Amino acid sequence: MINLYSTQIESLSIHRIGNKSRNENIFLSDSPYKLNDELTALLKEYFFKPFREKEENYFQFANEVDVEFNPLFKIVTEIFDNPSSAHEKSKRITSLLYEQSQHPHIKSGEVYITYLENLTIDNEKTSAIGIFKSELKYDFLQFEEKGTDLELLHQQGVNLNKLDKGCLIFNHKKEEGYKILSVDSNKYDTKYWLEHFLGVEAFEDENFYTKKYMKFCQDFAKDVVLPAEDKKEEVMFMNRAVNHFAKNDAFEESAFINEVIDNPDLIPEFKHYKTEKAPKYHIEDLTEFNIANTAVTAARKKIKNTINLDTNIQIKMDFINPESAEKFVEKGWDEEKQMYYYLVYFNKEQKD
Repeated sequence: MINLYSTQIESLSIHRIGNKSRNENIFLSDSPYKLNDELTALLKEYFFKPFREKEENYFQFANEVDVEFNPLFKIVTEIFDNPSSAHEKSKRITSLLYEQSQHPHIKSGEVYITYLENLTIDNEKTSAIGIFKSELKYDFLQFEEKGTDLELLHQQGVNLNKLDKGCLIFNHKKEEGYKILSVDSNKYDTKYWLEHFLGVEAFEDENFYTKKYMKFCQDFAKDVVLPAEDKKEEVMFMNRAVNHFAKNDAFEESAFINEVIDNPDLIPEFKHYKTEKAPKYHIEDLTEFNIANTAVTAARKKIKNTINLDTNIQIKMDFINPESAEKFVEKGWDEEKQMYYYLVYFNKEQKD
């Protein structure tokens, strides 16, 4: 979890880069930008809003040989070691981004590089480096008094409600390549920002493992439980899986299997499916890990708990009280109509 409420912008450097393949220039400012209180408030909202609204998927710097060979890792480490060098190092960061701006679709834009203090991540107060880029320009009107009339002035500028690209590099977990958050609203070249410039990969922590294992369970339910049983059992399997994650602080695979898989015949199927599919989810040897509650909450919102019938009727299962579906919903076959049916027991209808 992160907290950006008390974050202070200690330094801000603003540069501009074009598309190198089109021979567009790079402009590096000589001095850091001097902020006032009003502009600071606007920029903090512009820079940080996407990270407050976005699910926390962390990254870390990486390199095929060693993270020390990642050029951006080296530069940000130098800034963390000597914050007064932030502006001069910001020129190197901007030049590095310019060198990667060679895809024909990459747009020119302004680059903002900030050194930040008083951020909180994983309940620890730390510093961070923010790298942001504005690309899209929007039309707006300005008005100017000319004598007894108002003059319309058509101008273009940056929309402060939408950050095009950005990342927060926290001075935290350096030995793993720092914890990094990234946003990219304009995905015309998905490799440009994350792979070519930042050079990052997913940060494998409890948040990562919880998400990956739950996604693995979701696919197992769809690919194995549904064909072997029915839609109700697919939904109920995921219901039990989600609730197991929600009520435990730590995951242990054998306990999970015993509690979540009702049909013993599916246990070897589960183990085989994991062996076969594990590389896709990065869970090959994963049998124990701490559970991230935020990841469980996010996954619960995405998992469908509704049975859609071809008679235009929906049956919605309750993820909070799965025993209700087990006790009060039955599936059967009507010989006369030659159709399946669900029998639902209840005492009275609930008011909206």
